[in-house]
Amino acid sequence: MNDTSLRGSRALPLGRCLTAMVTPFHPDGTLDADGAQKLAAHLVDSGCDGLVLSGTTGESPTTTDAEKDLLTRSVVEAVGGRARVIAGVGTSDTAQSVALARAAERAGADGLLVVTPYYSRPQQEGVRRHLSAVADAVSLPVMLYDIPHRTGTRLSGETLRSLAEHPRIVAVKDVSYDLAGAARTIADTGLHYYCGADELNLPLLAIGAVGVVSTVANVAPRQTLAVLDAYARGDNAEALRLHQQLLPLVQTMMDEAPGTVTAKALLADAGLPAGPVRPPLVEADPDLRDRLRTAFQNAGCSR
Repeated sequence: MNDTSLRGSRALPLGRCLTAMVTPFHPDGTLDADGAQKLAAHLVDSGCDGLVLSGTTGESPTTTDAEKDLLTRSVVEAVGGRARVIAGVGTSDTAQSVALARAAERAGADGLLVVTPYYSRPQQEGVRRHLSAVADAVSLPVMLYDIPHRTGTRLSGETLRSLAEHPRIVAVKDVSYDLAGAARTIADTGLHYYCGADELNLPLLAIGAVGVVSTVANVAPRQTLAVLDAYARGDNAEALRLHQQLLPLVQTMMDEAPGTVTAKALLADAGLPAGPVRPPLVEADPDLRDRLRTAFQNAGCSR
């Protein structure tokens, strides 16, 4: 590990409780920049110290580069200085990812989220070169996004050890569902690990993660943060109780439809900016909405 890197002091340049924020749209499907500012302010006021934009939950595959830029600029304007704003810039095209990274830096982002190239399923050397090229192009800290069930490609331990030598690659959003592999990589590299699968937030903290990038935090930010706070102060019993209390909501939100769909349904119920999802996603049906409301209430959440 390069001790001169941004993670050398064990500081958290990307925050601790990060929301994988939805991208609000107007009823006609156009970007709602004002709504994004209002939602961002609400999440930060509720305790989140970081917002991840244009990720999976943010519907990045169906937003244009111009919309991504406007979204980043709008959220930076709303909460910059109060929370880290992390821009998702990963695509399956290295040149486009580099261009998005540079645009995000100009827009004022505090860091970048870069997903493993998807669909083309490159060899590990191709993955390494792609992610390194993005980190080389900017001066911002970079969080790698390992989500093999969506991309088709896992970040191998060898690749992560190599990428950890880059002074700007400081973190991983882990959705590998491989706790043993994550534990080895944390020990080998010192990379800051963030849980990207809400059902594993507490288990990943227990093996060395420093925080979360949470979809559920769109609708339960205080409850998500409470788990982190209880664990941080050494109250493991309370952390477990709070984690288990959230699990039925997590399951309902993440297992029955994409998290974007369920988060937007609950946000709309709460009167917060969300709007419709973009095709090919479809809205939650009335039955799912009823089950979401029940799970939300049972988790001790309030409007």
